[in-house]
Amino acid sequence: MKKNLVVVGYGGMGGWHGEYALKSDVVNLLGVWDIKKERLELAESRGIYAYSSLDEVLNDDRVDICVIATPNDVHVTVVNEVLRGGKHAICEKPVSMNMEELDDMIRTANETGKLFTVHQNRRWDVDFLAMKQIVNSGEIGDMMNIESRIHGSRGIPSDWRGQKPYGGGMLFDWGVHLIDQILQLLPNNKVVSLNCRFDNLTNTEVDDGFKLNMYFDNGVSAYIEVGTYNFIPMPRFYLRCRKGTAMIRDWREETQVVKCKAWHESDVVPVKTAAGLTKTMAPRDSVTTDSYSVARPKSDVHDFYRNFCKAIDGLEPMFVTHEEIRRSMAVMMAGFESNDKNQTICVNI
Repeated sequence: MKKNLVVVGYGGMGGWHGEYALKSDVVNLLGVWDIKKERLELAESRGIYAYSSLDEVLNDDRVDICVIATPNDVHVTVVNEVLRGGKHAICEKPVSMNMEELDDMIRTANETGKLFTVHQNRRWDVDFLAMKQIVNSGEIGDMMNIESRIHGSRGIPSDWRGQKPYGGGMLFDWGVHLIDQILQLLPNNKVVSLNCRFDNLTNTEVDDGFKLNMYFDNGVSAYIEVGTYNFIPMPRFYLRCRKGTAMIRDWREETQVVKCKAWHESDVVPVKTAAGLTKTMAPRDSVTTDSYSVARPKSDVHDFYRNFCKAIDGLEPMFVTHEEIRRSMAVMMAGFESNDKNQTICVNI
């Protein structure tokens, strides 16, 4: 039987959730609620029921799940009301403004016995899934380092993303996704130190880009970069492993892999450059490497809701756990600290 769902906050992502709920095989969209009259009128024009208040939502015994897609600064208040109102809660990101607010929501979920999670939808991005597939398969050996980038050229949109009181800035907006993806690749290894630097090229109130280096206890390093003033984007993913390299230039493209078959060559022909010769940078050939592409994996973002509904029924654990949410938040908080102090900081995350 489908679970009944209400979207609280019918803006950009709230509209996205509503659209997907209408196509879902596991949830039924009962309606939406928003503090803005025009958003309620928009829902009604689309044939969606508009609740008059949050109290009406919470007093509706049919409601199983509330998706909270309100401005970020009120997430903690709305999530706690929803949980105490007897509903399960899915919150949009960034889930909170700090760790204290997040722990408050987790505590309320534990006290009420209701499920609470965060919509980490980019775990279903095909570029990330391709990297995860290669890392987990071991086909090019153990990971040494990975680079993850998102580049745009339009600056920060003129909405909450540019305003500090609402949790703006790219570390909160895109960092929460890219950090979560990296931590999914290294679920059993601790981040022991990190360094973060913000860009303020188009916005002085919040970061409009950042560069984050993370160092793990197994020697692996990860570099995450978000830029909103890049007119030539760099590769989406670049992965170096013990037996080869993998790269995704663009999320719409397949993964390119070069696997090393033999380390030494009997006769390396030096490369002639304008300033001289080099054997160190001499290119590889097909004798010592295999080059191939990996097809984009299949993905269905509806699996997020399928999992959550099964978790409600006790059939499987939630995909996005409280521990994982706290870990991503801890990295982001450490990133802010590193930037403020202008130094690398030691952590245990």
